[in-house]
Amino acid sequence: MEKYIGEFLGTMVLIAFGTGFGSSISLKHALSKNMSPSFLTVIFAWGFAVMCGVYVAGFFETGGHLNPAVTIAFALGGLFDWSMVAGYIIAQILGAFTGAAIVVLHYYPHFQATTAEEGNSVGIFATGPAIPNTTFNFLSEVIATFFFIFVLLLMNTAGFAVGLAPVVVAFLVMAIGLSFGSTTGYAINPARDFGPRLAYALLPIPNKGGANWGYAWIPIVGPTVGATLAVFLFKALGMG
Repeated sequence: MEKYIGEFLGTMVLIAFGTGFGSSISLKHALSKNMSPSFLTVIFAWGFAVMCGVYVAGFFETGGHLNPAVTIAFALGGLFDWSMVAGYIIAQILGAFTGAAIVVLHYYPHFQATTAEEGNSVGIFATGPAIPNTTFNFLSEVIATFFFIFVLLLMNTAGFAVGLAPVVVAFLVMAIGLSFGSTTGYAINPARDFGPRLAYALLPIPNKGGANWGYAWIPIVGPTVGATLAVFLFKALGMG
């Protein structure tokens, strides 16, 4: 149970920090909205959010997955017990939902002051495509997650010091974001997208827009496929 709690808390921190930043640059009267942050700022914000989440989960010795794609990949690669996969994924989704709910509570007056057209949109909490194209949006998530998981699997065998690993993972996430993130917002994590999207849809957020459920399957299925392909290559090369 302790490991599930660790995954819950780590994912909660990841999403609270990540979507908290999204709220601060999107909602009216939030001070950061006046800064006109660049895409690079967004990349760094999410990278640091991942780092903090992995450190929290690391206290509970969970492996710091925070991501169903990572959990599934490690299980497929023989690096994680299949009996714990479902529990990890449930904990990650619940943690993501809770992190988003905390952000809604924190910024509630700002949501009240902001209409959907002014920035009160699902984009604060979940990913979406710059150019809607089902095939290429799906491929973008597959490709980004493939590289993320493949490098992560190699890192897992490299034996980084425990205290250094979250920093390295954070820079990996930033590298993925810089290289592949501008097309779909690089979910590369089904829980990171589904949990906050569900929170946005269910919670009584004033003036909100739609949750764009028609797109929601892509950041779930795409990362799962990408992770699976990365494991197949990892094992085919005799690395696992």
